[in-house]
Amino acid sequence: MRILKTFSIVGLTTLGLGLSACQKPDAETAQAPSTQKSADVKTVSIGFQKSALNLLVARDQKLFEQQFPHAKIEWKEFPAGPQMLEALAVGAVDYGYVGNTPPIFAQAANKDLNYLGYEVVPADSLAVVLPANSSIKTIQELRGKRVAVQKGSSAHELLAKTLQKAGLTWTDIQPIWLPPADARAAFDKKSIDAWVIWDPFLSAAQIDGHAKVLIESGDFPKSYSFYIANPKVIQTYPDAGEKFLSAVNAADQWIVGHQPEAEKIYQQSTGLAPTIAAQAFGRRLKPSPVLPLTPEVVQAQQQIADLFKHVQLIPNTIQVQQQVWTPSSH
Repeated sequence: MRILKTFSIVGLTTLGLGLSACQKPDAETAQAPSTQKSADVKTVSIGFQKSALNLLVARDQKLFEQQFPHAKIEWKEFPAGPQMLEALAVGAVDYGYVGNTPPIFAQAANKDLNYLGYEVVPADSLAVVLPANSSIKTIQELRGKRVAVQKGSSAHELLAKTLQKAGLTWTDIQPIWLPPADARAAFDKKSIDAWVIWDPFLSAAQIDGHAKVLIESGDFPKSYSFYIANPKVIQTYPDAGEKFLSAVNAADQWIVGHQPEAEKIYQQSTGLAPTIAAQAFGRRLKPSPVLPLTPEVVQAQQQIADLFKHVQLIPNTIQVQQQVWTPSSH
C-alpha cells in the first residue's frame, strides 16, 4: 500500500498488561449480563488507522454521537494494529479497527480483546512491493533479501503466506521490522529489497514511489479485517457492541450513497494527495458491511493462528473463538 509523505502519527507506546490464560473469562463469562446500558457510557474512545474509512466517515458525520448521545467520543490515531491493541489491552482505547493478524499476536500474548465484527479485505489493498528497478521476478527470489514489514500486522501474515507459497522459511529472508512511515523511508532509500504494506500506504508507494507489486492478498483466499473491543467495556455495557456496529454500518451505507463526499473526507483526513486517495478509495468494496463473526471467518482466523504456531511466530496455541463476542440478539 502507499505510504504517503511521512505521516505524523502520535503513537501510544504502553506496556501490555494482559491477564494470564488461566485468568481469562470464558465466552459465557465475557457475555455475562449487566444492568448498565450504553446510555450510561460517559466516554467512548476509538482507535483508528489511515485505512479505516468507515471510522473516518463516522467521525465526520458524528455517527457515534447518535448511538451514544450522552458520551464524549474520543479519537486516537495509530500507525498500525499492534500499537492499537497495546493501547486497548491497558484500557487506553475501548474500540479499534485492525487487520487479521494483530488480534492473534495479542491473544497469544494473553492480552484481552473481543472481536466485534469483520469486513472483507479488498484483494488489491495489501501487497508485497518492490522498487521500480528491482530485478526480483518471483517470490522464490526473496531468499536472502531484506523485507520490511510491520511486526504483528496483516502484512506480517501476508509475508508468512508468501514465504510458505515460495517454499521458504523465515530464516531464508532478512525480516526488517518497521512501522509504515519508517519502512517507506527505507524503501525510498533502497535500503530494503521488498516491503509488505497495506492501503493507503500501498497506493502512495505505487504512485509516488513507482513500486511494483510482486504478490498481493488477492493471490490467496479471502481475508478479513476486524473491529475489536476491550472486553471490560462489553461486559459492563452489553448493548454497546451492537450500537458500535450500527454506527460503523451507518457509515458504510453513507459512503455508498455519497462516494464523492466520502472520498473527499478520506483525502482530507489522511492528508493524501488526491490521486493517491482516489486509488485507495477506489479499491474499497462498496458496500463493505460489517457483520458479527461467522464460523467461516473464525475458522480463517484460526488457520492463521495455527500457521503462526507451526512456524513459531507465536509461542502457544490459541483458540480464536474464545475472544469472539456474540450479539445479545443471536
